Amino acid sequence: MWLLLAILSSVFAALTSILAKVGIDGVNSNLATAIRTAVVLVMAWGMVFLTNAQKGISQISQKSWLFLILSGLATGASWLCYYKALQMGDASKVVPIDKLSVVITLLLAFFFLHEQFTVKSLIGCVLIGTGTLLMVL
Repeated sequence: MWLLLAILSSVFAALTSILAKVGIDGVNSNLATAIRTAVVLVMAWGMVFLTNAQKGISQISQKSWLFLILSGLATGASWLCYYKALQMGDASKVVPIDKLSVVITLLLAFFFLHEQFTVKSLIGCVLIGTGTLLMVL
C-alpha cells in the first residue's frame, strides 16, 4: 500500500507544479503560497475529522509537537521558495532542482537518523544529481 500511495504522491506533486505554474501567473508568489496553504489546511483537517483522528491530539508528546512544528516551518519555507522560483523560472528547470531534496533527504537520514546508506543509495544519489544537472543546463 505504501508504494501505491508514494506513486500517487508523485503524480499529485507533478500536478501541483503544473497547476501552480499556470495559477501563479500575475499573482504574488507569497499570496499564491498562502492560498495553496489554506486549501491544504482545510483538506488536512477535513481528513482528521473524517477519520475521527482529532481524539489523538491530547496524546501527542512535547517532542512530537516540537518536531511537527519545525517540520511545518521547513515546509512553509520550502513552499515560499518554490513558488517564487516557479514564478521566475521554467517549471521544467525549477522542479528537478526542487527534487534534489531526495538526495539531501538521503544524506540527512544517514547522518541524523543513522539510516543505512548503501552503494545502491550512493549510485542513486549520483544519478539523480547528474540527471538534475543535465535537465537544468
